Amino acid sequence: MAGLIEDYGLIGDTQTAALVGRDGSVDWLCLPRFDSHAVFAGLLGTEEHGFWRIGPAQGTGEDPPRATRRRYKGDSLILESEWDTPRGTVRVTDFMPPRDGAPQLIRIVEGVSGRVPMRSALRMRFSYGWVVPWVHRIGERMVAVAGPDSVWLDTTAETYGRDLTTYSDFTVAPGDRVALTISWQPSHREAPPLPEPEESLAATEEFWREWMTHCTYHGPYREAVVRSLITLKALTYGPTGGIVAAPTTSLPEEIGGSRNWDYRFTWLRDAAITLSSLLRTGYREEARAWREWLLRAVAGDPQNLQIMYGIAGERELGETELEWLPGYENSTPVRIGNGAAGQLQLDVYGEVTEALHLAHMTGLARNDHANLLLLKLIAYLEDHWDEPDEGIWEVRGPRRHFVHSKVMAWVAVDRAVKLIESGEVDGPLERWRELRDEIHRAVCEHGYDSERNTFTQSYGSRELDASLLLIPQMGFLPPDDKRVIGTVEAIQRELSTPDGFILRYPTSGDEEGVDGLVGDEGAFLACSFWMADDLAMIGRVDEARKLFERLLALRNDLGLLAEEWDSRLQRQVGNFPQAFSHVPLIDTALRLTASGAYGG
Repeated sequence: MAGLIEDYGLIGDTQTAALVGRDGSVDWLCLPRFDSHAVFAGLLGTEEHGFWRIGPAQGTGEDPPRATRRRYKGDSLILESEWDTPRGTVRVTDFMPPRDGAPQLIRIVEGVSGRVPMRSALRMRFSYGWVVPWVHRIGERMVAVAGPDSVWLDTTAETYGRDLTTYSDFTVAPGDRVALTISWQPSHREAPPLPEPEESLAATEEFWREWMTHCTYHGPYREAVVRSLITLKALTYGPTGGIVAAPTTSLPEEIGGSRNWDYRFTWLRDAAITLSSLLRTGYREEARAWREWLLRAVAGDPQNLQIMYGIAGERELGETELEWLPGYENSTPVRIGNGAAGQLQLDVYGEVTEALHLAHMTGLARNDHANLLLLKLIAYLEDHWDEPDEGIWEVRGPRRHFVHSKVMAWVAVDRAVKLIESGEVDGPLERWRELRDEIHRAVCEHGYDSERNTFTQSYGSRELDASLLLIPQMGFLPPDDKRVIGTVEAIQRELSTPDGFILRYPTSGDEEGVDGLVGDEGAFLACSFWMADDLAMIGRVDEARKLFERLLALRNDLGLLAEEWDSRLQRQVGNFPQAFSHVPLIDTALRLTASGAYGG
């Protein structure tokens, strides 16, 4: 059985990622890319669907022992797990070297004290646990083959097969180091090169050490910010610059529920806000790469802009269900692909334009093609901003005039106007100033409830929506405007959980709600960070700091966050780790640091 979502650590090579449990089991790994089929899918099923566990040997019928402690090695994505046993202490170091060739997952077992018997149990199941590969030896190497895929196992430890699983049993004493490596290769190709675990470990350490030298944040929340930055880098697909929302699919927003989605794609919104955080902490190369990805993905067709694309810019992301997988803690269905790709979400024009504007403001070199794309996006908005859409939360109910979507349309036009005023781009300045004013008037007239002194989720509705917290952050209204303060206070009253975190919007339990779905969900962590930002902006800085530090306490022992927090079960839920949680963590840390609103 899979562990709690927060029981997992992340390792990756900036092309794919694996989740490693406290018991030393790799329960999720897609090869060779984030969006490829999983080789280990035990996270969404059982051990029959694939896993790779390394840990102290246990007796028959005993549960695998959990690591006594674990940590990342410095500011890196190298995971160290240690077990204290009656026979001694052992350490397992897990990492994936950033690469140009075959992807590798390397696991080095090291004796620390005593003599500890160890076991590696490797069960590969291709196609998300559906296909049992043919496993055989070629010389000293083991290879598993099924269809287009092959995975090679290299180790100095002796291996044997039993029950369609490959085992290794060995004992380590102080100073002993035993490496086990799997490498993926297309099955029609020759064998991948033999791994060099120790050299790869040193190179991986150096990769992360060098990357961290670019970080410009040195404030009081540096540990949390650095871990979030590393996580965001790990979610970036190196060859193209695309950024996935999370490396997993179908981890539920409600345990046992059906709100289970595939996040292994590049949402323009998520990628744009990720880019903003990276730019403001010193990472321009990622911004340049994403801008190039954006130009390739959108091409010359902004009127058919999708809200998300594949990590190389693919447009076809058809959604299907994997009926053979029982789901994480029986949360079904398990989905791959995402049907929301064809939705109209007007807010993405704002996020993309804001990212391009910030790139200009932080000194990224001018790109005339990017400027042309921006002009085309605003030209499209001129004709479509006043249409209903599915909104930021990808509702699967009827389209509405979502207030956040209109606000972000205003942001798009506002940032374009500023770029024209700065001389960066040429465009119809006066016409777009008038458009900006027109959108602003419409939102204030139709999206504001004067009786309750709050903006609402959509025109004419009484529901609230946490995305309204972005109104002051985007500069739509100043923080001291009574409508902003009223909206913040209304969301605190109506969308807070008993422990003070923020829901996205009201859900309807067993009945279909505004999002077209049944069931409930946890507190959305990004929204809770947004609340901390707004509290700081309206002068309630001590309250903002306390909320922020309570949010930091929700991170797992490795500093990672899923998408949501289940206040009833007191555990993380949703896909993991989630870029849309780590980005606002960085943003709030920057804001509180700038304001001096932090404690000792």
